Amino acid sequence: MVLDLSEINGIENYDAKVDINIKPGKPTKKRTLYYCDKKVFLVENENTLEVRTDEKLGHYLKEKYESVMESRYFGKNGIEIVPAGQLTEAEIKDLIRLSYDLTVQKSA
Repeated sequence: MVLDLSEINGIENYDAKVDINIKPGKPTKKRTLYYCDKKVFLVENENTLEVRTDEKLGHYLKEKYESVMESRYFGKNGIEIVPAGQLTEAEIKDLIRLSYDLTVQKSA
């Protein structure tokens, strides 16, 4: 999935930062962190996306889909999604928008 946040209604002011993790003897990991108000709302890894969500929705999605797991970045307040999995592109965009909205609310 090629991520273009301009295609998602409701996401306006954000910044992106590429983070490269280099450890000797291990593969280099690259991820992009998307911020609004200096708080991360989306983590784009090489093969997954991580978004903030509420605990109940996250639990429901993890139970329903094998391609959804607990977020390593957000913990129990987020989910990690394999984009080529069971969720549609529209559903993933809705989850990104929700993550952005939750982050904006948390910053206020």
